[in-house]
Amino acid sequence: MRRLPVYFLLDTSGSMYGEPIQALNNALSGMVNTLRSDPQALDSLWISIVTFDREVKEVVPLTELVDFQLPEITCPQSGPTNTGAGLEYIIQKVKSDVIKSSETQKGDWKPLLFVFTDGKPSDIQLYRQKTPEIKALNFGAVVGCAAGHMANDDILKELTDDVVHLDSADSQTLKSFFKWVSETIEQGNKSQGTGESIGLPPPPSEITVVT
Repeated sequence: MRRLPVYFLLDTSGSMYGEPIQALNNALSGMVNTLRSDPQALDSLWISIVTFDREVKEVVPLTELVDFQLPEITCPQSGPTNTGAGLEYIIQKVKSDVIKSSETQKGDWKPLLFVFTDGKPSDIQLYRQKTPEIKALNFGAVVGCAAGHMANDDILKELTDDVVHLDSADSQTLKSFFKWVSETIEQGNKSQGTGESIGLPPPPSEITVVT
């Protein structure tokens, strides 16, 4: 069975401390449970979670959905938002993780990338260096999510055309966002092999599509 690798790059900088990080943990857990109820996702989905603040951490390496265990994600009380370093790490992982097709085997489906942030990159120069490299990796979809009034939609638009904005990183909003993410992944799973790019499903009212 060919794999559908899905990468989450999540902002855990100081501004996420407290209620937002709790809400993020709960919403991720709900998303994983939703995906587990989809037989097609159980067959092909592999998930990786990478966080970025002052440091970049691989919280969960690329793992099959059936074996996926979500640890509690934590964040420091303060510190920078090194989004560029996060992208750099994702580029390395995708290059080493994703199996390419060859004459003897069919490789993985095009990977998906979801980038979640409630701020703007502290390492903007590195971020702008890595943006074209992400685009060159031929993802099935890259979705950027800017949460709260401190998040910069325009900077995420440099990375991908598919950017959504959340008014806050509270529990209900994040739950709605990650439910929408699970629908996007399920849609991506179904459209793999058709050669079509993944169309994003209509978002709920808590999510604004940035045009």
